[in-house]
Amino acid sequence: MPRLAAIMVPLALVACKQDAPAAQEPRPTPSVIYGATAAAEDPANLPAAGVAPPAVAVGGRLAAMWNTPLQTLQGQPTTLGAFHGKALLVVNVASKCGLTPQYTALEALQKKYGERGFSVVGFPCNQFGGQEPGSAEDIQEFCSATYGVTFPMMEKVDVNGDGRHAIYQSLVTIADDSGHSGDIRWNFEKFVIGADGETVTRFSPKQKPDDPAVIAAIEAALPK
Repeated sequence: MPRLAAIMVPLALVACKQDAPAAQEPRPTPSVIYGATAAAEDPANLPAAGVAPPAVAVGGRLAAMWNTPLQTLQGQPTTLGAFHGKALLVVNVASKCGLTPQYTALEALQKKYGERGFSVVGFPCNQFGGQEPGSAEDIQEFCSATYGVTFPMMEKVDVNGDGRHAIYQSLVTIADDSGHSGDIRWNFEKFVIGADGETVTRFSPKQKPDDPAVIAAIEAALPK
């Protein structure tokens, strides 16, 4: 009998180990991706302003845009009119795109020019390769943990097609320096809007936020 008991005890221990839930692996810490000219999101690493392409005078074409209802990423109601008197860089963003590291330079621009009457405004969009699939909470966590984003982020929107958000219905009528107007081409297409709301300079997705031409457009758009 003692011998049988000795065999049963190890078997019981094996059963307990098999029934116990597997330990969860620690959640990996997000890695920060730094841009070539805005390492660590330090505004001091941004290049000097270059030459901006000619801004497009819009007159009253964007008047309705300012009062279009928006929701922030946190679900709070707002409008672009809340930024009245500031120069804006409006950009459609995504978390899983090859251009996502542009967040680094966008945040560096926010830090450099924010106190001079400027703001980046991000619009998450999932229309390009399904590269913004997450919920508002997912997007908020990604932007905060990976890039330390401090500029305003709006709810996820469509920027093309039948469901195009009213903000973008106005913006896509503006042509860039190459003559392109109409549909947004990919994630991170940029519109620099003058503080007076009267001028817009459009930039392609691949033209980085820390491109000297973009910086020159921002400086020209700042409140006078």
